[in-house]
Amino acid sequence: MTSATEAFHAARDLLLRYRDDHAGACREFRWPRFEHFNWALDHFDVIARDNDAIALNIVGDDGAEVVRSFRQLSERSSQVASHLHTLGVRRGDRVMLMLGNELALWELMLASIKLGAVVIPATLLLTVDDLRDRLERGRVRHVVTTAEQTAKFADLPGEFTRICVGAAPAGWHAYASADTAPSAFVPDAPTSADDPLLLYFTSGTTSRPKLVLHTHRSYPVGHLSTMYWIGLRPGDVHLNISSPGWAKHAWSCFFAPWNAGACVFVYNYARFHAAGLLAALEDHRVTSLCAPPTVWRMLIQEDLAACRDRLALRELIGAGEPLNPEIIEQVRSAWGLTLRDGYGQTETTAMIGNTPGQRVVPGSMGRPLPGYRVMLLDADGNEAGEGEVCLPLDDRPAGLMVGYQGGDGRNVDAMRGGYYHTGDTASRDADGYITFVGRADDVFKASGYRISPFELESTLIEHDAVAEAAVVPWPDPVRTAVPKAYILLRAGVAPSRELAADILGYSRQRLAPYKRVRRIEFVAELPKTISGKIRRVQLRAQDAERARAHGRGDAEYAEDDFAELRGVSET
Repeated sequence: MTSATEAFHAARDLLLRYRDDHAGACREFRWPRFEHFNWALDHFDVIARDNDAIALNIVGDDGAEVVRSFRQLSERSSQVASHLHTLGVRRGDRVMLMLGNELALWELMLASIKLGAVVIPATLLLTVDDLRDRLERGRVRHVVTTAEQTAKFADLPGEFTRICVGAAPAGWHAYASADTAPSAFVPDAPTSADDPLLLYFTSGTTSRPKLVLHTHRSYPVGHLSTMYWIGLRPGDVHLNISSPGWAKHAWSCFFAPWNAGACVFVYNYARFHAAGLLAALEDHRVTSLCAPPTVWRMLIQEDLAACRDRLALRELIGAGEPLNPEIIEQVRSAWGLTLRDGYGQTETTAMIGNTPGQRVVPGSMGRPLPGYRVMLLDADGNEAGEGEVCLPLDDRPAGLMVGYQGGDGRNVDAMRGGYYHTGDTASRDADGYITFVGRADDVFKASGYRISPFELESTLIEHDAVAEAAVVPWPDPVRTAVPKAYILLRAGVAPSRELAADILGYSRQRLAPYKRVRRIEFVAELPKTISGKIRRVQLRAQDAERARAHGRGDAEYAEDDFAELRGVSET
């Protein structure tokens, strides 16, 4: 056991001891400090030694199971690391992992960390244009994806290694070849704790996603705060509803549970249905559940009280968007458990949260977590009762990203004035509880996915009839919101039902399903500031009022108005 392992485990064990004592944890906890640290080698392999406890259990909606112990994953990931090395993967190389919830994803994550490679997680929902952007700006050297996804790469330029999980087409290496690789893995050098580890593409207010860089310190070590927020213990069975490719998947399907020595349980469904999830919770004795509000809204439509005595649940977590107090109360009434909210970003680990055993203020996302000092700054940069959520850089938390990559000035802006600026606003009460107010920019969430209006607008204006577009969230009882576009047509083009169907169909063809524009409204002009910027806040307020009144504009159309557009839709 290395000194880095000892320091990491000492910090983790302190949080486990103080799991019901928020004040004590914040007072006593200090981020572990070390020069070298490789989480897969210095933590995972250490706790996996002779450990046959279940580390990963993937259950399909057809009942099929894939189960692996800590020992098995440790040994297999070393074998996969050896195989990747023979294919040319080296320390610092950028590896895109575009996989679903399948065993290979966890094996490859561990293997890549052991190698010192930089992982670029990618969702299966990405389009060819999305991939082109990621390959270029991410400087990808190697791609691992499924057989079904390989066609997306057929015409994409780049000299990158192609590895296929499943039946490999011509030009692709078969991941299954790792089965014959040496089982032993010896790293070529120590891993600096500040070496790059993860590069996330996350939506912003510009046309292209931001590149968020994390290190071997910031996410593996930083997620000690996430472990504490969730309330995980060794031996727990933790289920997180999240899709691979997004930061929350790494949060709660990888680092936080395995920091605690808990089992990662995955309910791998083709299409979500609440009854199936409830059955999985019961059958597999899940002890903690983390899900976005979209899922909780679906769950409370079921008879939750009927299964209360058959569940092993101890911790309930909401993540991704603020929780409605009504949902919290309905779940508490049915299960006798408090559904706890929290806050973090792709750029950070969990920084604010309602932790186990503490009073929950309805509507609040909690208090700063151990290791995080959170400040609310007003427009003049002064600390205030309401303001932008910021982190002081003179007391930099381990879980904060290195910064945005790409040299376009976004990192300078985010780190200005000696603070990391989240772009979100919140208020703090006299007891230190922080309540989310809104986003400082125009990014919104639909079904848990971050949506950049500018990106959708850039696609819409490529339609021959569209002169200008403004995308805002339209309130939705299941998805929280869906993208709605206000459309200003080109001169000489008249609005019509047929044109609305054509534009919605155009959106379906050009955008990934989670980004799909689902409502449009034709307008004669868009509200703008004196400098010419679109006032989306005015449009959002107008739609919120309409939604409450169950109304719509005179020239407004919804996707559901058109039978020809109906099909499988994602929640």
